[in-house]
Amino acid sequence: MNKPVVRISALSLSLMLLAGCATTSFTSAPESPAQSQALALIEQGKPRDAAVQLEALANTLRGGARSAALADAAFAWHEAGDAARARTLLAQVTARQLSGPSLQRYQLTTAELALADKQPAQALAALKEPSEAVTPALRTRWQLARANALQATGDNLGAALERARAHAALTGKARADNQQAIAGLLGTLDDATLRARTAALPANEPLYNFAGRALIARGLPLPRPFDREGASQFDTSKRPPAMSDGYRPPVKMAVLLPLSGRLATAAQPVRDGLLSGYYGETRRRPDIQFIDTAGTAAGAVAAYDKAVTAGADFIVGPLGRDEVDAVFGRRELPVPVLALNRGKDTPPAGSAGFSLAPEDDGIIAAEYLRGRERSKVLVIHSNDDNGRRAAAAFRERFAQRGGQVVATIGVSDTVGDIGAQVRGAGAIDGVLLAVKAPQARALTPQLALAGAGGATRVGTSQLTVGTGKPEEDMALDGIVYPNEAWNVRGVPGLPAASTAGQILPSARGASGRLFAFGFDAWKISAYLDKVATEGGLAGATGTLFLDSNGNVLRVPAWSTFSGGRPMPIATSN
Repeated sequence: MNKPVVRISALSLSLMLLAGCATTSFTSAPESPAQSQALALIEQGKPRDAAVQLEALANTLRGGARSAALADAAFAWHEAGDAARARTLLAQVTARQLSGPSLQRYQLTTAELALADKQPAQALAALKEPSEAVTPALRTRWQLARANALQATGDNLGAALERARAHAALTGKARADNQQAIAGLLGTLDDATLRARTAALPANEPLYNFAGRALIARGLPLPRPFDREGASQFDTSKRPPAMSDGYRPPVKMAVLLPLSGRLATAAQPVRDGLLSGYYGETRRRPDIQFIDTAGTAAGAVAAYDKAVTAGADFIVGPLGRDEVDAVFGRRELPVPVLALNRGKDTPPAGSAGFSLAPEDDGIIAAEYLRGRERSKVLVIHSNDDNGRRAAAAFRERFAQRGGQVVATIGVSDTVGDIGAQVRGAGAIDGVLLAVKAPQARALTPQLALAGAGGATRVGTSQLTVGTGKPEEDMALDGIVYPNEAWNVRGVPGLPAASTAGQILPSARGASGRLFAFGFDAWKISAYLDKVATEGGLAGATGTLFLDSNGNVLRVPAWSTFSGGRPMPIATSN
């Protein structure tokens, strides 16, 4: 089912693109000096002045020169927000007399005004020229205008293609909004269509990497590894050649962790998991050095510099979000990094990021429910950072996939009576429980009494926090949740989770997830080439992929509670 088409005014589109695109020149083609000077005013934020000058210039010209100046004046008036004046001048232009950038400005203005009039077919007719032939100054706007027109005609895949081609030229909020728009367009495709259309995309088609991420979120296989060009390449040239299974660890590795400070408790299981993988390997291992970041941004930057000075050729960490932002904020890093959290921006060129972010749980829960055709869902989340972030990501992805969140309920550690709120939500076929086990145990009988007991219930990974007594956890029976692969199936290089928990306290209970995370950080470091070029690396937290933005993506295992005990389940994907 297609999402409703969201239309924006031509002026809003223009302003968004001008704010989000890199600065480019509107005078890339040979124009008269007066024309060039007037067009330059648009770059200076003075489109009305440009329009006045170009219109005055047109009144002194005849033939093709007049049409070109009028077309440019219409473009400038459009930029200034005077659509009526732009339309008046467009009507005076003899289009066949135009060529080059003036023709393209005429076509783009015509198209954006047509979109404002909700006439997408007319917009597409104006934008029939391939974007590769459009002057760079206009190309991104051209592509996004085509995307809006295609979406308005119901061609969501075509719209996604155009948006993906425009993406590299966008920055800031425009880039983030475009990425969400692409996800929404791909979300309208069913699994079979998404798989077939993704497989048919040629190499280095920008949409492939977006579609690949959508496939992984649904637990579907990639037709081929992610396309990689330029900045998305990972330099492993200082490492000895890979072994037959792709094992190619660094020569000297530094691990940046908050061994002191407020994050030290979380760092311990990560460190132990990484060392379990490291010592479990009998082949060549890198020299390894642990450096304390103290859990601060300044400490992380200092630790990074210390690792570089010590001669590390690969760095794992830091762990805290502020720490990651501080290190990634340098953008150009002399030694590549595998950060252990998600920063506010994508990793710099040549580096990568790996996290167990609550947003990931929300996204995969949304995909799980939509994959089973659940369309009306009640969201219940804990009022902590993890619960709110997971619920927000769920709502966004579920809407992109055509579902409806009918109500959202936040609960504290001590769950009150939510029966009236559940009944007020009306008919539902799914429930997201972004809560810990004690909260879920209090919620499940209330859901049943309020008439929602038959809905498909999906939890987040937080559901396992506070479990361990089957007689109590029987209240969780039937709730499906994403689990670490280590808890469900064997992982080469690690003993079973139950065995490891008996040996190491840091591998028990809720800490076990961070232990598995640390193990996977080692494995990614040792198999970086393989996970980057092939993907599908079997890890302790799930099956691991490295996308074109340097983000490690994870497909978890799925479990449910039965008789108060976690049990693995097979998925249809």
